[in-house]
Amino acid sequence: MALRYLENYFTREVLAAQRHYYGRSQDVLPQAERDSLTAEELDFIARRDSFYLATVSSDGWPYIQHRGGPPGFLKVLAPNVLAFADYPGNRQMLSTGNVAGNDRVAIFLMDYARRERLKLMGHARVLDARENPGLAGRLVEPAELRRVERIFRIEVISFNWNCPKYITPRFTEDEVREATQPLLDRILKLEAELARR
Repeated sequence: MALRYLENYFTREVLAAQRHYYGRSQDVLPQAERDSLTAEELDFIARRDSFYLATVSSDGWPYIQHRGGPPGFLKVLAPNVLAFADYPGNRQMLSTGNVAGNDRVAIFLMDYARRERLKLMGHARVLDARENPGLAGRLVEPAELRRVERIFRIEVISFNWNCPKYITPRFTEDEVREATQPLLDRILKLEAELARR
């Protein structure tokens, strides 16, 4: 567990709630400025095809938005720097506007099949893709480049892995196909044997 994550989230109110419900709190000593992502986190991020992005409005309201794409669309630019291309959507610009007022974000990445989740916290900037074509080109295939409107660049300051206790396993179409293909192959083989009799 990355202790910087706990230092940031274990506020006075959280510690008071811990004492109320469990009789004591989990005090954490001051930590380094950031927790460095390791190969384990970077590999997990590279395999994800979606995540949830949390921002906070200037009025203090949390906002969560789903982002999806091909596996690895959330790119690692540097050891603690991530980025993803943002495409035209419903034109509400909630995440973009929120980041302009408060750069703090949280990212929630799930692997439902393996019952793993990784939470990241950091500071985000939204860049106009037209003004940053080189960076946009690092994030998407050339054919997709013209569709990119914005780039979200996130400097990760901390992370935390959660326990799998209450994660309901879910599987993508590709995972289901991979798991069932041997069975389908076996059925075809048996049907062919029956047809020859």
